[in-house]
Amino acid sequence: MKNRKIPLNLNCGLDLVGEVLYGKWKMRLLWFIKQGHKRPSELQRKIPDASRRVLNVQLKELEDHELISKVVYAVVPPKVEYNLTEFGESLIPVIGAIGQWGDSNEERLRSLILAKPVLNVEGLDEG
Repeated sequence: MKNRKIPLNLNCGLDLVGEVLYGKWKMRLLWFIKQGHKRPSELQRKIPDASRRVLNVQLKELEDHELISKVVYAVVPPKVEYNLTEFGESLIPVIGAIGQWGDSNEERLRSLILAKPVLNVEGLDEG
């Protein structure tokens, strides 16, 4: 396990959920697995902006938190599939509600996000 820069804070449910779901692609991964996209290559096609490495790290973390299970088939070439666990299934209504909130507030959220200055590589504001 890697060393943490910030100590764990698990004092309430929001802290716990944040620790388990922290990661840009985790909610999308859970959602797409629920929709039937179970193979790593399918998930990569659904989330093309994420690198294979980042997806693999986040899939491993979801597996470690018992939200998904990994099945490795003994075939050549190797075949891997991910499935939601019962624990992971219990998150789907929550993720759906968050998605609905985003859809209901899409215009406002989009304008707020796009109004934020973009940082360039050196960390200086552009524009």
